[in-house]
Amino acid sequence: MTTHLTRRRLLGRGALLGGALAVPGLLSACSRTEAGTGAPAGDADLLARLRKQGHVRVGFAGEAPYGFQDGGELAGEAPTLHREIFTALGIPELKPTVTEFGALIPGLLAGRFDVVSAGMAITPDRCAKVSFSEPEFISPTALMVREGNPKGLSDLASCAAAKARVGVLTAAVESGYAKAAGVGDGALVSLAKQQDGLDALLAGRIDAFALTGISLRWLARTNGGKAVEVLEPFVPVVDGVKRYSPGGAVFRQGAVSLREAFDRELARITGDPARYVRLLGEYGFTEREVPPRTLRTAELCAG
Repeated sequence: MTTHLTRRRLLGRGALLGGALAVPGLLSACSRTEAGTGAPAGDADLLARLRKQGHVRVGFAGEAPYGFQDGGELAGEAPTLHREIFTALGIPELKPTVTEFGALIPGLLAGRFDVVSAGMAITPDRCAKVSFSEPEFISPTALMVREGNPKGLSDLASCAAAKARVGVLTAAVESGYAKAAGVGDGALVSLAKQQDGLDALLAGRIDAFALTGISLRWLARTNGGKAVEVLEPFVPVVDGVKRYSPGGAVFRQGAVSLREAFDRELARITGDPARYVRLLGEYGFTEREVPPRTLRTAELCAG
């Protein structure tokens, strides 16, 4: 049996954008709306309309490495992947709106943008309100250790066997993963933010820092030159269940033709791991993040 947990907010908000981009017209909702919802009418024709106008409005949350501003340009996993897909669909331009993560789905439903481009986790609660693409990525767990991996660690079970001290973010899922692997409460060290994990590792307060491989590789990149390394990712197992934590693009439920066309192009990319890594490697995505063909959004939405 396989199931999947919600991806938490991977990076702190302090260094990220907090307001909407000042691009004329991006914040105005469509004038035609479904009665009582505020959502645009005619989503069944959205693909054709986007092709005609040549751009798609995307909402993102300023969360590296998923979707963020880099030198004034929209960057990250989701915008890069979505730009490739929409260009193939005859929609060459992404027009961005940045908002708080919790405002992405309400903004989509209100018609402030056409697609959420933020690497959002696919969960049953969200599926009741919106429509997700097939998975764009999975988020295997990894360990950051001191350079040279002095304790010879590989995964959380190896941490338990070596009686290693493991750093985890406060209230994050890795604490439960570690306990399921046999790491005792006394060996778990709670940390407030990602940078605290790297600092604690270098100071010798912990032997390993557990987080998603995507986030750890980004942390290592933004701390270039520090004497740490990120080990190969692994998929945690809790009570016999694999925990993949997948994410995808988000559409309004009426935008069926757009989502289906998006999924067809997405499948061409996820079905070609070399192409996937060429597109997303600079953001820390590897072949380990390519979703398995058997992983389907319908299953994830069912819970």
